[in-house]
Amino acid sequence: MYKALYLPLFLLLFSVSNLIQAQQREYYQLKTYLLDSKEQENRTDKYLSEALLPALKKFKIKNVGVFKPKTIDSLNPRSIKVLIPMKTLKVLETLESKLHKDKAYMAAAKDFLNAPYNNPPYNRAESIILKAFIDMPKMNASPLTGPRKERVYELRSYESATEAKYTNKVAMFNQGGEIALFDDLGFNAVFYGEVISGATMPNLMYMTTFENKASRDAHWESFANSPVWNKLKTDENYQNNVSKNITRFYYPTEYSDY
Repeated sequence: MYKALYLPLFLLLFSVSNLIQAQQREYYQLKTYLLDSKEQENRTDKYLSEALLPALKKFKIKNVGVFKPKTIDSLNPRSIKVLIPMKTLKVLETLESKLHKDKAYMAAAKDFLNAPYNNPPYNRAESIILKAFIDMPKMNASPLTGPRKERVYELRSYESATEAKYTNKVAMFNQGGEIALFDDLGFNAVFYGEVISGATMPNLMYMTTFENKASRDAHWESFANSPVWNKLKTDENYQNNVSKNITRFYYPTEYSDY
C-alpha cells in the first residue's frame, strides 16, 4: 500500500518542484562601458569576446547580450552594454572571485585588466541590477537572424515619480496585460526588469527587438492602434505612473549570444 502511494506522491512533488524552478525570477546585470575613442572600443571588444564571454560560458552563464548604440552623438555616447542573466544574486556576488581563479580568463584578460593608468581601455563603467518581471521570469534571447547591424534592439527605461507609481506601472505590465500584448504583437522582448539598483530609481527597464527600423516602426504603430492598449492606457487604475521615458536603440555585436 505504501509503495503504491509513494510513486504518485513523488511525481507530484517532482512536478511542483519543476514548476517552482520554471517560475523562479532571474536577475540581470546590465553593465555599460563608457568609451572615449574607437581604440578603447576595440580593446573592450577584444576583452569581452576573448576573455569574459568564454569564461561566462564555462560558468554555465548563457545568453549574454552585448550591444552598441545605433548612432553615436551627444545623447548616445560611445559605449558597449553587456546584459548578463543570473539565476540568483549569489552568481553576481561570486563572479569576480571565480573569474580571478580562472587561468584561461586571466591570461586572455591580462592586457585589459592590467592596462596602465594613463591608457585605460574605457573611461567609466556603470552597472544596473534588475529582477525579472513575474509575467516573464526568464529571459528570451532574441530569435532574429538578419544582419546584426540592421537590427534594432530597443532599450526603454520608465521612471516614476514615486515608489507607489512605479509599483503601479510594473503591475500594468503584469496583471494589466501589457506584456501579453507585446507578445501577441510579436515584439520579441528579451527581458522586462524591475531595477533594484541603479541611478534613476524608481524605474523599470525592458528590451524589445526588431529586424530593422521599418519593422520597429510598424510594430509600434500596431501597438498604438491596438484596442487592447487604447483601453488599458485609459484605465483609471493605471494613470500617471510614468514620469519619464528614456528610449535608446542598439544593435548586437557579432560575438553577442543573440
